[in-house]
Amino acid sequence: MALTKISWRPTYRSSKFRNVYGKAGNREQCFDGIPITRNVHDNHFCAVNAKFLAIVTETAGGGSFLVIPVNKAGRIDPHQPKVCGHQGGVLDIKWNPFIDNIIASCSEDCSVRIWEIPEGGLRRNMSEAVLELYGHSRRVGLIEWHPTCSGILFSAGYDFKILIWNMEVGSPVKMIDCHSDVVLCMSFNTDGSLLATSCKDKHLRVIEPRSGKVLQEADCKSHRVNRVVFLGNMKRLVTTGVSRWNTRQVALWDQEDLSMPIIEEEIDGLSGLLFPFYDADTHMLYLAGKGDGNIRYYEVGTEKPYLQYLMEFRSPAPQKGLGVMPKHGLDVAACEVFRFYKLVTLRGLIEPISMIVPRRSETYQEDIYPMTAGTEPALTADEWLSGMDREPVLMSLKAGYKRPCQKAFKAPVRERKTMVMNGLLESIPPKTENELMRMFFRQHDELKRLREELVQKDVRLQQLELELNNLRNNGNKL
Repeated sequence: MALTKISWRPTYRSSKFRNVYGKAGNREQCFDGIPITRNVHDNHFCAVNAKFLAIVTETAGGGSFLVIPVNKAGRIDPHQPKVCGHQGGVLDIKWNPFIDNIIASCSEDCSVRIWEIPEGGLRRNMSEAVLELYGHSRRVGLIEWHPTCSGILFSAGYDFKILIWNMEVGSPVKMIDCHSDVVLCMSFNTDGSLLATSCKDKHLRVIEPRSGKVLQEADCKSHRVNRVVFLGNMKRLVTTGVSRWNTRQVALWDQEDLSMPIIEEEIDGLSGLLFPFYDADTHMLYLAGKGDGNIRYYEVGTEKPYLQYLMEFRSPAPQKGLGVMPKHGLDVAACEVFRFYKLVTLRGLIEPISMIVPRRSETYQEDIYPMTAGTEPALTADEWLSGMDREPVLMSLKAGYKRPCQKAFKAPVRERKTMVMNGLLESIPPKTENELMRMFFRQHDELKRLREELVQKDVRLQQLELELNNLRNNGNKL
């Protein structure tokens, strides 16, 4: 009888990312003294790009967020200027991927607003948005910019609808109305031709965003999906959620067949939400738990075991949310492949965490920095709406980040900044006293603005009449 040989050698895959480690920033690299919001909404409350760090703050009445130049770490002045135009708490903020100074925010006041941050940061409080977009009948919990198209923004509200806004005309152009409960998460594939959503109705959907057609749908009974992310061009999805036994899980799906997951893997028994982050350049998946200080990371493959566990970054300080630096903002000289900005509410601290590939050579490491999605849009809004799809315009990180000349963002309508959705959504009466109050204050602000415009036009009219009289008098004298 032949005996089977058993190998005791550990089954490590050959991977250049096997020894990636997390490095927390020192005190001088942290942002201290920030009154981070205590809102319990399941979002990151933080957005980062190569120029600025934005953090939603705790405030009395209305909603506000800080915008700090990313290179000005240290203790933040208690009187630091804020963006404070919302009448309700700010629930999500996202930087425009193609224009560093443009940030979108959504709020409990049912609005989405577009802000233009001046070069160097804020010098005084900003309350006037470039655009105010109203279309949702209830609070807006999520916003996402299209990954390859300039000027297209998606917003998901508690009215169970996703609106698609065209910034070039300042109005909504589409509505996706296939959800029966609150949308929890939105994620795009690489070229933005597909949208994946997780919903409170326990369904995972893959949607064609222009038509709103549901291409694939999964009823997740054994794996309650909370968050979803596309795995680049691998035609796969990763979701995080909770099992029947209330343990945290991660699942891998085929985007063309959601009948059942390819694999399900239990993580631990903690109760906090698991935030997934995917790096398409390195094929690494990061899982960060809300309320704990751990960040696990895996390498994603096309063959079994599909998710190869690499290591775990541990910290005693619990995280409320995490911002992610875009690739062109990383320190390639230090072999940094990913960077988080961790919100520590109890200490009022934003702590950078760099994921680094240990290399001895000081030369540029081309194998860990392939061509990556750049800062130039591949499409205009009209091209995308007409049915075109294009892959992102790629850039190399070899020469360091050099941003090309950008066109300034222009509001489509100068005199009227408030864009209200007409035709796509019926006028739904407020359901609660809070919604009624928000609607009242919104209308009150609109009346106040119209009165001010009327006064200004009256003054201008009087000036023109005086000038006309002067011209007539001068003509009579001649």
